[in-house]
Amino acid sequence: MKRGRVWTAVLLCAFVLGLGGAGAVGAQAMPRVTIVVGGLEKIIYLPAMLTHRLGYFKEAGVDVSLLDEGAGVSAEDELIAGRLDGVVGFYDHTIDLQSKGKILEAVIILDRVPGEAMVVSNRSGIKTLADLKGKRIGVTGLGSSTNFLAAFLVTKGGGDRTQYTPLAVGAGNTLIAAMQQNRIEAAVTTEPTVSRLMKIGLAHVLVDMRTSAGTRGALGGTYPAACLYMRTDWVNRHKDAVQRTVAAFAKTLQYLQSHTPAQVADNMPEDYYVGDKPLYLAALGASMNMFNPTGTMPPDGPPTVLKVLATWNKELDPAKIDLKKTYTDELVNSAMMHK
Repeated sequence: MKRGRVWTAVLLCAFVLGLGGAGAVGAQAMPRVTIVVGGLEKIIYLPAMLTHRLGYFKEAGVDVSLLDEGAGVSAEDELIAGRLDGVVGFYDHTIDLQSKGKILEAVIILDRVPGEAMVVSNRSGIKTLADLKGKRIGVTGLGSSTNFLAAFLVTKGGGDRTQYTPLAVGAGNTLIAAMQQNRIEAAVTTEPTVSRLMKIGLAHVLVDMRTSAGTRGALGGTYPAACLYMRTDWVNRHKDAVQRTVAAFAKTLQYLQSHTPAQVADNMPEDYYVGDKPLYLAALGASMNMFNPTGTMPPDGPPTVLKVLATWNKELDPAKIDLKKTYTDELVNSAMMHK
């Protein structure tokens, strides 16, 4: 990521100035944590903004800044360099980065499925995975999890990662415009973009990874996705701050189990609806089962993710990956015990 890039920041539980009080923990005493989210408006990452809007970070006694970035991969260099504290992105990055000598770990698993779909333009003629060879596929960013999934699906269709062209088109309006302009013939993307594409008759779903059954069918097992991941050495040095942050997220996961899509949507910024709240509500309703009620890692998740990555990335040697170092359930188990 280039220095000097402009981040869109949401300052949470804010700074001392203008803050009347911060409950049991004074504002000045609260540890600060800076987290980049790979697209705050995406439903897969909804727990991040929802935690802020519900006031759970402040309640947990942590001052969190959320930074919005369209593709989580853009934050990796900053995280590794220590200029950021954490990323809300896909768990698969912890495996990919370990293969490159960087040790990061997921400290809470927010989604138990990717919440993604391979959508294809209705003008593309694509009917099967085999038809993806030679096509231009939209992804959020090069090296992103959507890029990983696109590469795997092309491979599953009999091709390899050199036999398609990934184009970084983001999500939402930029992806839709790219497909309208015939710059891409397919894309791996999330809600509400999937529903918007279908509503305007531009695309249909070829592979659905928004449900557990669809994910198992497409990827061969459980594929834990959105999580909060951090450098392991940073976690070890800032256990209290991370524990508070995880506790806030864990409370949000419980909230999602006990409230309706309408109640959840009412807590989100209005611009997330993109002018169509009924469509947003329908997409959210179909996605509620995606959120992980326990925050812990599904036992079969890491092996499935490793297998998917190794299928198309021949430089990744599964024998050299220590999956136990890619996540920890210790903090979320502690949070759930003391809720």
